[in-house]
Amino acid sequence: MPDLTLVNLNMLFMRYGQEIERELHVPLGCLYLCTALEKLGYEVDFRDYQTVPSDQPFDMEVFLDFLAEPAPVIGLSCMANLLPFTILAMRALRERFPDRRLVLGGVGSKAVEDHLLARFPWIDIICRGEGERTAPDLLDAIKTGRDLSTVDGISFRRSDGTIVHNPDRERIRDLDSIGFPSWRKIDLPRYAGYGMMTSRGCPYPCTFCSVAPVWNLESYSRSPANIVAEMVQLNRQAGVDLFLFQDEFFVSGKRHVMEFCRLLRDSGLSVQWKAFGRVNLMDVEMMQAMADSGCVELRFGIESGSDRVLERIRKGFTAAATLELIPQAVKLFPRVDTFYVWGFPFETMDDFNQSLFQMVSFRMMGARILPSLLSLLPQTQVYREILSEGLALEFCPYLLPEFVFTGHEITRGGEIEIPPQYAEYFGLIQSNPDVFPGFFHVDLVHNVLPKLALLRQFGFYPEAQVQAEQTDTESCGAHSPRIAPQELATRAQ
Repeated sequence: MPDLTLVNLNMLFMRYGQEIERELHVPLGCLYLCTALEKLGYEVDFRDYQTVPSDQPFDMEVFLDFLAEPAPVIGLSCMANLLPFTILAMRALRERFPDRRLVLGGVGSKAVEDHLLARFPWIDIICRGEGERTAPDLLDAIKTGRDLSTVDGISFRRSDGTIVHNPDRERIRDLDSIGFPSWRKIDLPRYAGYGMMTSRGCPYPCTFCSVAPVWNLESYSRSPANIVAEMVQLNRQAGVDLFLFQDEFFVSGKRHVMEFCRLLRDSGLSVQWKAFGRVNLMDVEMMQAMADSGCVELRFGIESGSDRVLERIRKGFTAAATLELIPQAVKLFPRVDTFYVWGFPFETMDDFNQSLFQMVSFRMMGARILPSLLSLLPQTQVYREILSEGLALEFCPYLLPEFVFTGHEITRGGEIEIPPQYAEYFGLIQSNPDVFPGFFHVDLVHNVLPKLALLRQFGFYPEAQVQAEQTDTESCGAHSPRIAPQELATRAQ
């Protein structure tokens, strides 16, 4: 029997007009974990819940059927958007398999570990931070009976109910040493494009973002040679010709990026790739080198067109710098994506209108605009500020995708009726706002809804009456193209 059943619950849902579709993206975190464990002789039963052949992935019987005959230890990885479902799924696993040890991992539990262990007794252990060293240590402790207090990087509950938070595990600084993800664990042709990690962490303290606090404001990068070596292996052994650099800090330094581009050109690979950029770290020379080496899409976190907001969220650049760089990027790359965050409680309508003006301008130049309503993640400074100021959190179901809870996407502009089968899900969220603050907003009447109305007026969100056949069916480019539930079922056969 395997030592561990590892389950990826990091499911991505994207809005295409009025439609919500699932997209398959390579479960990098879990595949890195498989590599680390199997190197040490552990047998891992990996299951990617993205591939479940059902159009009702939140049905608990569907989930339990997918998890039939699990190993003695079950590990589940999720982000904040699927944390409510993961909690209910772990309860169902406890009821179905009372003798299994249930371990929660992934960034979804960051900053709420104490709440989770105190309120949900079926969660046995929470792994914090990178798992490549923590997971083998934890499995060894479980297997040998060693006290869990000796395992750095975990939180757990003792038999008497006492909650213990062990010291953090030291960060992995040499990312080249952890090996490549175990991509043979998945059926690669089902994933259009291959996600890659070139760095971990971010040193920029943006107050709304969860990335920097998750990694303690530290960032480490793989060597350019190591990145290219993985691309060569995937291209030659699996035929991958599109790579999606999913980390936020690929452009950590100009010398690093230029060396990567040179090595990729010298490798002779005929591939395309996509990456995130950063306004204050890029220039035309760097972007030209990226374009010449096969980069077909560059994505920027712009966040706001207001200098006041940019300074308040500690973004690290000005609106003028954005207005200078994006037109240059549009000339060099087939696609440029610009991401904006709106709905900050301190964002005035004047601030918002500056963002709106910038979005309209960039759209006219050919960039694609991707606005998102602020998600109040518990590890962020902006959430702590809201708590300290005593601002009320408001829950609004129609600001969430219908039956799909991402915390920041919008599908409707009016009330929706919550079906009985989802009442418990919504109830869990509403009764635990300090665990799931990303599903709540600040000042709907004066802050959120007027801005949403303007975004709709300018075509950045669809009006409720827009028909499905009029919607944009193209992928956001950050992951793989849309995959309808019926297609998932066909592929699974």
